[in-house]
Amino acid sequence: MFTHTTKVRVRYGETDQMGYMYYGNYAEFFEVGRVEMLRSLGLTYRWMEEVGVMMPVLEMKCKYLKPALYDEEISIKVTMEKMPAIKIHFNYELFNEKQELIHVGETLLAFIDMKRNRPSLPPQEFLDKVKPYFE
Repeated sequence: MFTHTTKVRVRYGETDQMGYMYYGNYAEFFEVGRVEMLRSLGLTYRWMEEVGVMMPVLEMKCKYLKPALYDEEISIKVTMEKMPAIKIHFNYELFNEKQELIHVGETLLAFIDMKRNRPSLPPQEFLDKVKPYFE
């Protein structure tokens, strides 16, 4: 299992009139978590695209427990519980500054060969980087 946590502050433009983060912006926080998880392995989304692989989202689930509030620093904990293959599954837990769990979610992404526009295995370098977390 591989887990990574990053922090993001809720910006004014991401909130509604109540000062709550707008529900649609949670998907962007998920993406920040995934990008930073990949970066923590020494890889980037740009690198994935340069080697010919894109990762579109196939499914997303969200459960709103408490609101994320304007100017709060939110901790985004991302977990991969299984070794990725053609698909990769992420779990998310978002915590407010009081370390209260405010949101849980999941996404399922696929690895797509950009030249063939077909599902593919992840790049070998990616697999080599994550494999130690699943042994």
